[in-house]
Amino acid sequence: MIPRLHEQSDTPYDALAEALGRPIAPNERLPERSVVAHWPGLDDYALEPRKTWTLARWADHLDEALLEHPFAAGPDGDRRAILHLDVRLHPDDRPLTGPEWGEVAHRFVRAAGVEIPGKGHGCQWIAVQARPGRLDLIANLIHLDGAWHAPPADVLRRLTGEARRVEKDLGLIPVRTASTARVASRPVPAVSSQLASVLAQLADEQAGPLATVRGLVEHAAHRIARLPGAAGVDAAHRLELIAHRLHGIQQELDTTAADLAKPRVAAAPPAARLPAHRAL
Repeated sequence: MIPRLHEQSDTPYDALAEALGRPIAPNERLPERSVVAHWPGLDDYALEPRKTWTLARWADHLDEALLEHPFAAGPDGDRRAILHLDVRLHPDDRPLTGPEWGEVAHRFVRAAGVEIPGKGHGCQWIAVQARPGRLDLIANLIHLDGAWHAPPADVLRRLTGEARRVEKDLGLIPVRTASTARVASRPVPAVSSQLASVLAQLADEQAGPLATVRGLVEHAAHRIARLPGAAGVDAAHRLELIAHRLHGIQQELDTTAADLAKPRVAAAPPAARLPAHRAL
């Protein structure tokens, strides 16, 4: 299971189109039962039946806090309050039921800090399951009381950790299985196999610790780049270079793991030397 955090935006339309996997028309409706979870207050907040809502109505609902609180903004003055997170299953995973998708949605919005249990005036969010093996979470980071909610600084680490726990609890295929399978399938000496497995996990692009660090660095670079002044631009550029170097380290570790996993060819024994014959 792979969680991916998109760049924040100022409109939910792009996120809804991404959830459906196609351009959308405002007057069309979401597929039936595709909204598998939502913020706790939606049932009391919406008076009309939700099954009659068009995509434009869903977008307006997600956008309401941004319109009702025109002065709410993030610490750097950013007004892009729409958060979009998608979660994807492994291609060989079993299909999940609607209630299972709903459980996954609630677990990830809590991991992202979007929903805080017991907080009555939190963020408005919905979870859309309209594409096979994929869930899209769309939220407005402005609370109903006008307060701006910033995701925790370690949000990517939290999401990755929650993905591993969900895989275990629901009996899904761990992401790192694909990375280690190629190492385990090769007949290599025990020590080399173990080292190759460790290096492959370090280099794992989706769940490895270096991938998490790189994601945090890239996220920081995007946020710092929006700060006013040249200092923010320079700092963002340095962070992007650091992220690039981390990616290079991942590639080198992956290459080293593959080399260690290669079967060793036993050296041929030296040819027997025939005794030299003396000339008579």
